[in-house]
Amino acid sequence: MTTNTGTAEAEHIPGIEVKQVAGHIGAEITGVDLAGELDDAVVAAIRSAVLRWKVVFFREQRLDHAGQVAFARRFGEPVVLRKRGSASPPGFPEVETTADRLELGGRFGMEHDEWLRRRRHTLLRGWHCDHGARVDPPAATILRAETVPPYGGDTTWSNLAAAYAGLSAPVREFVDGLRVEHRLGVGYQSRPGDDSYVRHLLDHQVASLHPLVRVHPETGERILSVNGYYVEQIADISRAESTAILDMLLEQAVRPEYTVRFRWEPGSVAFWDNRATIHLAPGDNAHLGFPRTMHRVMLAGDVPVGVNGKPSEPIVGTEAGRW
Repeated sequence: MTTNTGTAEAEHIPGIEVKQVAGHIGAEITGVDLAGELDDAVVAAIRSAVLRWKVVFFREQRLDHAGQVAFARRFGEPVVLRKRGSASPPGFPEVETTADRLELGGRFGMEHDEWLRRRRHTLLRGWHCDHGARVDPPAATILRAETVPPYGGDTTWSNLAAAYAGLSAPVREFVDGLRVEHRLGVGYQSRPGDDSYVRHLLDHQVASLHPLVRVHPETGERILSVNGYYVEQIADISRAESTAILDMLLEQAVRPEYTVRFRWEPGSVAFWDNRATIHLAPGDNAHLGFPRTMHRVMLAGDVPVGVNGKPSEPIVGTEAGRW
């Protein structure tokens, strides 16, 4: 999101309420029509809530594609993706429809279920931030539900600032100076023999060296920048040491007390700080046969900076500001 130090609280604006929904993360905002004309005070209040609670939820919204993009522009510059799947709407390059994910398995010679199992072969593997292998991951994501199953399909987020604060002081001091490689497709378990998805990953590599603890550019909080999908290895230590440390830190990051789980309804909107959270897409609905169509808009982010002031560095396939 665009850096802004405004501290307006939604609770102080008549008709608008922010209701905390979990101990460390998540709030539901009521009394706001996201499709309407939002004045600066309301925008500032929403921004403040996102920074404080890391993810905020809105119910019964009437946004269409144009309205979602217009809402996103009040908080930053929407990312324009060069490649989207066929389910994404023409004429709105900022909007990515997540039903596209269902096409990926078939493209690489696997049913979707097998492709998903190979990506999420451990309990922690599915946890991720959006586009974390980029040198400048998105600052925030706005996800809108169009069609959801009658049960299942929830999304879960975790607060990485709270996870960092929950570490013991010696461990915080240790991890503050470390850097870690984030790479697209890390951990994917390839099929025996030829695997076209592995060839795709090799042809489209994206990797960056990020601080393991980044300083949030707006709040100044220290963020434990780990996730299950992009993290490859801590720099300058052995792979065995790195694996043990990262496993410990990721388990810390997704402890239940740092998380919130959201039950989607048609018209629901989630707006989260991609710099301070990781999230887990649902794994309990694919076998049910119900459609789940979501529309995502991401806001351009900056290059992370570590506790020592050193910024992230691109390794391959990524350049700040270029998608």
